[in-house]
Amino acid sequence: MNYPNGKKAVLHQEAKGQGKQNYSNRGMTLEEDINHTNAYYLTSDKAIIHKKPTPVQIVNVHYPKRSAAVITEGYFKQASTTDYNGIYRNRYIDFEAKETRNKTLFPLSNIHEHQIKHMESIVNHGGICFLIVRFTAFNETYYIKAETLLSYWKDKLNGGRKSIPYSAIKQEGYQIPFQYQARVDYLKVIDKLYF
Repeated sequence: MNYPNGKKAVLHQEAKGQGKQNYSNRGMTLEEDINHTNAYYLTSDKAIIHKKPTPVQIVNVHYPKRSAAVITEGYFKQASTTDYNGIYRNRYIDFEAKETRNKTLFPLSNIHEHQIKHMESIVNHGGICFLIVRFTAFNETYYIKAETLLSYWKDKLNGGRKSIPYSAIKQEGYQIPFQYQARVDYLKVIDKLYF
């Protein structure tokens, strides 16, 4: 997969399956849990939240068989914004989801500037915007308001920290306990904060 500027994505040996660890599905556990939660919200008519598709321009396709096509070259058409959006109780919802193996902090380098600008716009227009972070080492998931994330980002731009300490996330964020049907029940946090 290539980026809009024409640069090719660099695959490390680990990503090719030749190293000790395969990073190709990194972050998929949280994503799967959120997708499962969103499906539950949809079937129980609580909310309509969907994962945003990443716009890709397919350039080259290889056909090893008539019934199987393999995309061999593609480009991201544009920088993506956040992972999920939808509507809940007449309010627009927009959020990003990230996992980290770090035990002491969440690196702000995991968020891109265009995503920060998008989140800032959502907040300015009255939408509910947030970040869901999972610390895989502790199997803990947190809801972080966009306003909190934006303040750390501004601090970073002014020469401050380049991360959010785990201790600050525990204090300023809202832990989302794992549940059976709504695995990452972030609507409970939204209910507390907004309704």
